[in-house]
Amino acid sequence: MLRRVQDHPHFLERFYDATFAALKPFQRWLTPGSWGDRLFIWVERHSKGAIFDCQMCGQCILHSTGMTCPMTCPKNLRNGPCGGVRSNGHCEIKPEMPCVWVQAWDRSRRMPLYGEEIHLAQPPVNFQLKNTSAWINDFHQPQALTPKGWEQCGPDLG
Repeated sequence: MLRRVQDHPHFLERFYDATFAALKPFQRWLTPGSWGDRLFIWVERHSKGAIFDCQMCGQCILHSTGMTCPMTCPKNLRNGPCGGVRSNGHCEIKPEMPCVWVQAWDRSRRMPLYGEEIHLAQPPVNFQLKNTSAWINDFHQPQALTPKGWEQCGPDLG
């Protein structure tokens, strides 16, 4: 039932912006290892898990992927489909599952604020951040989200 919320990506991107703005003044108290961090891990695991099947990678890019978690892809691909998408839009590994990236593309088209971010190349996952809070990491460890030597770039930049 909650996963149907994903079908309203424009609402979710507005909610994302409002949440980030509301939390910004409290970021000095929301540090890794703090009570706030433990609370956020619990909240993210339960809320994002129920809505997005969140895999707790600690580097959430939902706003860049049409409010669709790329970590639910059986191949854990973060930059687009593998080329094995079936003609019906389903996954080559799990034929009963719609391709995460087909869903991401469709949903990104309905996101006026962040929809174009689907064109950005995402850095590889830093598995050291698994099971940490993506919100806390965004506030305090942005350099940890992008491994050394990687930069985000659009389709025209390479």
